[in-house]
Amino acid sequence: MNDRSAQRLELLEEALASGGTLHLRDAAILCGVSEMTIRRDLSTQPSSMTLLGGRLVMTRYPGVTPVYDLTEQQASHYAVKYALCERVASTIEEGDTLFVDCGSTLIPLLNQLGRFTELTIVTYALNVASAVAALPNVRLILLGGAYCAASQSFDSDDVQGAIERIGINKAFISAAGVDCGRGVSCFHFHEVAPKQAAMASALQRFLIVDASKFGVIRPAYFATLNDFDVIVTNEMRAPELLARFTGQTLLVSSPPASICQMSHL
Repeated sequence: MNDRSAQRLELLEEALASGGTLHLRDAAILCGVSEMTIRRDLSTQPSSMTLLGGRLVMTRYPGVTPVYDLTEQQASHYAVKYALCERVASTIEEGDTLFVDCGSTLIPLLNQLGRFTELTIVTYALNVASAVAALPNVRLILLGGAYCAASQSFDSDDVQGAIERIGINKAFISAAGVDCGRGVSCFHFHEVAPKQAAMASALQRFLIVDASKFGVIRPAYFATLNDFDVIVTNEMRAPELLARFTGQTLLVSSPPASICQMSHL
């Protein structure tokens, strides 16, 4: 291995030793070389780092994976997600303006919005927008930008400003990983800005997550547990995690058999 290349990779690994990610631009500045040189180092030399969405992340952390398949995620733990969304729906009030995150966790919620007379839904997710667009009681605000097919969501440089101009009562946030030490994370870096902007603007912040996500780390960190007011989960196995949470926890019991059967259809 080239000595200078080895030194650069060692320096970057030290920078990532405590977790998180490092933008390729910042990695290049740290090493005093071009971004292309960092790319070349990673592609030609053995390394415990990988480049995801323009950012460096360690690959040796348990649970870290760059792979995301929305169809697979929608089928995964559907019965639990349905039960979680039923619980979340009970917190919605007439006239609310709701931020609904992308991903598969909150999709079962959308079928439960028809019983309300007036709601506003803010989202950057195409699958969410498509599901609620036909509801006559819902005013839809779709935050556009460059379309990301993997997550069926949009990426925009102005998403933070757009969200700040909207009065949001409740932010319903999903996550792909929740870890005691490394916080709450997702697969895609473009999701970080809208999640954080919605949490900063909303009167109440809800984390809706099934217990399979506990102890998992994904590449894009966006919050700590205590950045949320409420966690809605079916958690039965990680009391240590919830013991560190200072807000309200809404626990969901096992879903009925009829819903479990639906998840296999």
